[in-house]
Amino acid sequence: MAPVMPLPKYHQVYLVLREHLAEGRFRDGLPAELRLVQQFGVARATVRKALERLQAEGLIDRKPGRGTTPRRNAAPADPAPGQPARLAGLLENIVSMGLRTQVKVLTCDVLSAPDAVARQLALPARARVQKAVRVRSNHEGPLSHITTWVPAELARRFGRRELAREPILLLLEGAGVRIGRAAQSISACPADAKVAAQLGVKRGTALLAVDRLVYDIDERPVQWLQGLYRPDRYQYEMQLSRVGGLAAKVWVSTELSAQFH
Repeated sequence: MAPVMPLPKYHQVYLVLREHLAEGRFRDGLPAELRLVQQFGVARATVRKALERLQAEGLIDRKPGRGTTPRRNAAPADPAPGQPARLAGLLENIVSMGLRTQVKVLTCDVLSAPDAVARQLALPARARVQKAVRVRSNHEGPLSHITTWVPAELARRFGRRELAREPILLLLEGAGVRIGRAAQSISACPADAKVAAQLGVKRGTALLAVDRLVYDIDERPVQWLQGLYRPDRYQYEMQLSRVGGLAAKVWVSTELSAQFH
């Protein structure tokens, strides 16, 4: 477990188990409670609370003497009422990803915002911002190259050391920011020489380019993220639902997951 994350331990266990269920790792049943206690290094009550939440969401069946098994065709429940659906899923996905990957902070500086950054964050010209550049990896190697821009006044409580340990959205929440929503676009771009070397690909390799602007509950931009991802190790999944009758041409998207392979 990650002691620095501002989430209850049972919730961290729940997130990891839920992702393992989604990946089909427990087709023959979940490990026994005591084994989960040893695996996560938590109390048995913590494991039980995580399992109770999975059961309440209809993801598992628990029967005395017969163990815990995944339910067929089960899907995670919707976010709690009043919680922004998109960002709730995004935050949980980032936390879960953070438990399974490592990050290397290449740079972290406070500087005057370039014009494009000031416009995105709705800041005055030359306002001070924190620019951080990181590379995230797993046991197979580098996965993504991330550049984030945050107004300096919101980034006073964290720097290079904190960014190496926690997802930046959780650091913002720890600094008192109340995350509201995010606007995101995905495209493609070729890797330049510097990024190619950091991600272990050839120069010119097509990368997934993610541009995400995060707002607080008052609609103030609080973070601009520019991410470059290896497409062979990153998968972004979403569900499209048609709104209206048979002639409707409007689709509503729901982000399901963004996973590293």
